[in-house]
Amino acid sequence: MLSNIFRALTRSAVHNCRMAIYEYYCPTCRNKFEQRRPMAQATAVATCQKGHQAERALSAFAVARTGAEPMMDLDTGGGGCCGGGGCACGANSNN
Repeated sequence: MLSNIFRALTRSAVHNCRMAIYEYYCPTCRNKFEQRRPMAQATAVATCQKGHQAERALSAFAVARTGAEPMMDLDTGGGGCCGGGGCACGANSNN
């Protein structure tokens, strides 16, 4: 019976406390690290293992796809600083 109560409490805690993995960079140590914390604490100050204040880093992630899915046909023309025409810098190229 105690194990059933423990399982129910564990499931409840997991569902009520949504966790995310955040990446940080310590400029003092020049070290990158990850911390798992609740999303509600995403903007809280993080410190490295040595206690220095760290900066939140922009995370890059990969998306897996199967060979059966077609790739999106992206128009890469348009110029501009971004190279894809997604910004306004290439809009007035005649000026």
